[in-house]
Amino acid sequence: MLDFNTIINNIHSNLKNEVVKGVVASYIPELSKQDVNHFGIFMQHMDGRTFMAGDANVPFSIQSISKVLTLSKAIAFEDNNLWTRVDVEPSGNPFNHLSLLELENGIPRNPLINAGAIVVADILCTQFKNPKADFLQYVRDISNDQSIKYNYKVAASEKLTGYNNYAAANLLKSFGNLHNDVEVVLDFYFHQCALEMTCAQVAKAFYVFANSGKCVNNKQHVTVSQAKRINAIMLTCGFYDESGEFAFEVGLPGKSGVGGGIVALLPNKFVITTWSPGLNAKGNSLIGMQALEQFTTQTNLSIF
Repeated sequence: MLDFNTIINNIHSNLKNEVVKGVVASYIPELSKQDVNHFGIFMQHMDGRTFMAGDANVPFSIQSISKVLTLSKAIAFEDNNLWTRVDVEPSGNPFNHLSLLELENGIPRNPLINAGAIVVADILCTQFKNPKADFLQYVRDISNDQSIKYNYKVAASEKLTGYNNYAAANLLKSFGNLHNDVEVVLDFYFHQCALEMTCAQVAKAFYVFANSGKCVNNKQHVTVSQAKRINAIMLTCGFYDESGEFAFEVGLPGKSGVGGGIVALLPNKFVITTWSPGLNAKGNSLIGMQALEQFTTQTNLSIF
């Protein structure tokens, strides 16, 4: 049996003193306050065992990791109707790129780039009675943790500087692919990105995708088929224009966020989360990417 505890602790020890740690995101002013030296790893095995190293219980802004959680709720509501409004192709472009959206008549390339996630947010604004409260409760339920909350300072900071997202939302609206008011949808979107969670909490939330749609409490939230599709989208689109590189080096479905978090999973086996706020040029955690590459190399565990 693999000694996950030793493997994770060794990876953490090897990488925590790296001189080059990447650059903390500054385009959202609140995120720039993060300490680049934070580094945590948490693994949730499907047999119930957990392993952790470093800052695995320090809360951080999950940012785009939240897009998978909103997608799972939208897919539960809409099932295949969702794909009439958003595609499932890798974009090959940065997460906030708008040129493809205009070229493709307001249908975002996938639900994990900003424009696609804004369409998903629009669906939840229609389906939920109280979108922010209802979505937060969903995340708390699938994680079995009622302490998870929004960071309202980060949400406000995103709203003040989210010009590109306003542009995307207005473009979507002009093509008829946004049904609610732009302000309403973006208010929800900025809050979902401002969810604050620890590596441990993120791993618990993503257990649902490793467990055929059943959460840590064994409640079915999405179907087996929907969970499979979400994992496929994470593998091909989860890391912006570095998704191919992640599949090549790590070989797991996953999702990153500009807060420095990365979550990845092997269906029926485990979920692993890393957090290190310094980003590489593509907007993914520099140390986190290295940690996960070392993990799958040393354990020989990937989907391939």
